[in-house]
Amino acid sequence: MAKPKLSTVFLGGCFGCHMSLLDIDERIIELVDIVEIYKSPLVDRKVFEERSDIGLIEGGCVTEENVEVLLALRDHCDFLISVGECAIMGDIPSLRNTIPLRECIEEAYLNTVSTWNPTHNIPNDPELPLLLNRVHPCHDIVKIDAAIPGCPPRSDALWEALQALLHNKPVQLPYEILKYD
Repeated sequence: MAKPKLSTVFLGGCFGCHMSLLDIDERIIELVDIVEIYKSPLVDRKVFEERSDIGLIEGGCVTEENVEVLLALRDHCDFLISVGECAIMGDIPSLRNTIPLRECIEEAYLNTVSTWNPTHNIPNDPELPLLLNRVHPCHDIVKIDAAIPGCPPRSDALWEALQALLHNKPVQLPYEILKYD
């Protein structure tokens, strides 16, 4: 019998949610015994060729490329979970939503004290991902089936959610593994 497939994507964020997934420590061995990590930065598969049972999204949509990746994940996953505050609300990357995009870019490439840019050119190579005018949480773009809050979520919250889904149980995360003291 084939193992359920788990896919994860990294959009605009800090990779902390993937680090939290890796922080399940020795349970990662149990996880790979019961799932196939199908498409993920952890396995480096570039395109979907098959469906995944569960998809985990880290980060919000900052670029057009992020939107394309998220749409592909939604199209190829049966159950999609926003993981962490960037995927759920846009979090730190969305702080730029109150400032015009051009002003943000000029601040980053021209105006900061630590910027050394003698040509005063702003990168515009067509290979660079095109920034969106605003950062979007994932539910702005696709239907999300569940969310695991935190910045990043505790590894125990990720573990408990995956265990519930893989055993066809409802995801009920106790407050103790969601709170931060």
